[in-house]
Amino acid sequence: MTIVASRARTPRIEARGGLAVRRTGAHRVHLIGSAATPLGGDTIEVRIVVEAGARLEVCTVAASVALPGRITDVSHARWSLEVHDGGDLVFDPEPTIVAGSAEHHSTVGLHLGTGSRAVVRERVQLGRTGEHLGRWTGTFDVDTGTTPVLRHRLDLGPGADGHDALFAPMAAMSTLTWPSTALPDATGDVRSALDTTMPMAGGGTLSTWLGHRLPVVQPARLAPADSAEDGSAP
Repeated sequence: MTIVASRARTPRIEARGGLAVRRTGAHRVHLIGSAATPLGGDTIEVRIVVEAGARLEVCTVAASVALPGRITDVSHARWSLEVHDGGDLVFDPEPTIVAGSAEHHSTVGLHLGTGSRAVVRERVQLGRTGEHLGRWTGTFDVDTGTTPVLRHRLDLGPGADGHDALFAPMAAMSTLTWPSTALPDATGDVRSALDTTMPMAGGGTLSTWLGHRLPVVQPARLAPADSAEDGSAP
């Protein structure tokens, strides 16, 4: 799948397979699951390009559920995000739910141009109601020009580092803001959780939350003062 946002027109979309895309605003699209995906053995590849001076918000209509397949339990999702000079991107899909016997690997690569702004959030929950298994690995890389800004990886589930009797997180949320922007506090059951915010040396901020059940959060947004006059975001 490829989504390209430009200043001169609505986003251009090329989609096939288990994901469809709908334009839901002048600068907003929603991803829609048109089939049960990701199943074990599936690889989802999405490229999102925000051209110079353009704006785009990417959401999903519902959470996705990673399920085991007939041959393998492992599925993959690869997200390539490019924000060119002066572009704005909000990437805020609904959570990925990893079913009890499934294993899902997520890779997010973000490339930022000069004067660009971005909010990128990823949320994952291991297990549906009553399930206490599932594995997830998430890799998040950020670059500006030829300069690496972030190399970040999280592992959740039995066998992962940190999954022990003292603290065995079953949910994670990572939010990158570029440049640094204050984020609203999460609401809901945030007990027995680990919440950290890390200003990055190259600019921007990475906030990471680990716990047992995902908290309720407001939709990700760029700074309100910079929102579009027609009410669409960013």
